[in-house]
Amino acid sequence: MTTDYRAYIARLIETLIAQGASDLHLCVTAQPIIRVAGALTPILSEQPLTAEDVMGLLTELLTPENKKRFLETQEIDFSFAYGEQVRFRGNAYCERGRAGVALRLIPRDIPPLSSLHLPPAIENFAADRQGFFVVVGPVGQGKTTTLAALIDKINAERSEHIVTIEDPIEFLFTNKKSLIEQREVRVDTADFETALHSVFRQDANVLMIGEMRTPETMATAVTAAETGHLVLSTLHTNNAAQTIDRIIDSFPANQQDQIRMQLAGSLIGIFSQRLVPRISGGLIPACELLLNNNAVANLIREKRTHEIQTVIETGLEEGMIDMNRSLAELVRQGEITVESAYARAWNPRTLEKLL
Repeated sequence: MTTDYRAYIARLIETLIAQGASDLHLCVTAQPIIRVAGALTPILSEQPLTAEDVMGLLTELLTPENKKRFLETQEIDFSFAYGEQVRFRGNAYCERGRAGVALRLIPRDIPPLSSLHLPPAIENFAADRQGFFVVVGPVGQGKTTTLAALIDKINAERSEHIVTIEDPIEFLFTNKKSLIEQREVRVDTADFETALHSVFRQDANVLMIGEMRTPETMATAVTAAETGHLVLSTLHTNNAAQTIDRIIDSFPANQQDQIRMQLAGSLIGIFSQRLVPRISGGLIPACELLLNNNAVANLIREKRTHEIQTVIETGLEEGMIDMNRSLAELVRQGEITVESAYARAWNPRTLEKLL
């Protein structure tokens, strides 16, 4: 292969854009692989990569500081800009003693909420002045895009001081009615916890935490929501009940009652989304939405989170959304196949009744 890795990266990115792909994978002994509409596809015109190739590509993708950190720790999250039009979120890692890279395309423009095929109720969270809203789901299901669209709606409609804490920074915001400051972990701040503690002295109104990874981050986020901030964040959990349990169970037993009470009082909603292949091409989200009301708050306080799913299923008139109903509706609309719906259903028997 050529040793002009800058030109090679450019060629791969142009291919990714032309194919409408979302991800690019660079692994030793494999051709570069892109993900199109959820499916992995090798770039057949390219040769399999060697270990030297991947390290050469990493030299182009990483800053000298990040490459040094990668060589020390064997993994790193990073962002990469291709010209002024395209940005990527990246992760470099090692497998079997060899380097690998995964790149996720970040759209240049922040899409409006109305274009994401999300339930209209999601827009209501942009009007909240205080509380804790969490977007959950596995990696690659559009959580970051949903949060960015919410933040940009606030930016366009309200005069607020918005602070984002990200690792790395993904979407780039431009001030509209609001003042937005974006802080990147290890670049602008030591870690999520340090940045969150500083927020209390920065006259912030809205906080966006890219991901809650530690109990300290979760505790500070909940406290911020209690003390007059609107806090938006993500977790890699499947549904609302699991999210509440994950937050509470991350704390020592002697602290769980306190965090349970704080969460019951500060939570405003949990939104879970899954991107499902559309029959017409592309992806469309199926979703679950939990709205915190008196019944939900009581279940959280009383350690009865296993009953939350029932509240969601019976809370349609209040605006709650059940994942199985969402999948069934997409099938009825001709957007997705029955097979795709069953593959993503948490309770196939319940889905069968709805279909």
